[in-house]
Amino acid sequence: MIPISILDLATIGEGRSVSEALKMARETAITAEAHDYKRFWLAEHHGMRSVASSATAVLLANIGAATKNIRIGSGGVMLPNHAPLIIAEQFGTLAELYGDRIDLGLGRAPGTDMQTLMALRRQGGSGADQYPQNIRELQSYLGPQSQPVLAVPGQDTNIPLWLLGSSLYSAQLAAEFGLPYAFASHFAPDQLHQALDSYRGNFKATDENPEPYSMAGVMAVIADTEEEANYLYTSVQQKFLQMRTSANTPFPKPVDKIHWSIADMYNVEHVLQYSLVGTKESIKPKLADFIEKTGIDELIMSFPIHDPAARLKSVKLMAELRDSM
Repeated sequence: MIPISILDLATIGEGRSVSEALKMARETAITAEAHDYKRFWLAEHHGMRSVASSATAVLLANIGAATKNIRIGSGGVMLPNHAPLIIAEQFGTLAELYGDRIDLGLGRAPGTDMQTLMALRRQGGSGADQYPQNIRELQSYLGPQSQPVLAVPGQDTNIPLWLLGSSLYSAQLAAEFGLPYAFASHFAPDQLHQALDSYRGNFKATDENPEPYSMAGVMAVIADTEEEANYLYTSVQQKFLQMRTSANTPFPKPVDKIHWSIADMYNVEHVLQYSLVGTKESIKPKLADFIEKTGIDELIMSFPIHDPAARLKSVKLMAELRDSM
């Protein structure tokens, strides 16, 4: 069985506070470490009432203090939102605090709406245009001194970089730069196989990464019964339905029935087509099929569950399933 990791958003549930969301992210990381997940990553988003991981490096410091061995990192930092030097200093600080278990996953989307993007002090779109150059600049800050500007902390930490994406562009760039690659199939399934094929077919080996290394994402809602799993899953179905209308709300509580049109149902089911929902036994064939057909080296999972206890239980059940395969 390939390694499994967790992608977290420090989800702010309906009826719960930001403080509770941050504590839940910490508990999820502790549970993940106890059950031998490989990594715990946090994603950068801004201005979303359901996501509390906007200050990604700050929250990772809290996660690092609560864990000992699990790799922690970003999945990802949206690099066009930031000066590369700032990211080098932030993650260099994490590396000095927590040693060789820091990952730095990078994306080029803003992770927010246009108005919030401008509030981040960006010049609309130019940051994305400079994405390849910014990656190279970031690499230089994290390596040995090769320029007048120093990242302190950061220099010589050599933190592993990953490129994240949901398109052929990100796959081609990861291949060109010889970096590990993670595809966001948990919410953008359409180009999964083409992107992975492009990445592997065009990969240029480096000393740090002599072979391509790929990861893909799925959402998982696992419970003792199919009925419970399907009930818990209505939270993320509602969330994606709300996103279709640009509604900015906390992560919804589960409901007995979703009232939606056939078109809305089709679109949400399409976007979430790789989700694993059910019991350990019922999702096992779909999990095995996903791994076989993608040929990925690692699986990263999110657990979009409103109830904290049910979420931690789902993390544990997934670990049990992994160990049985």
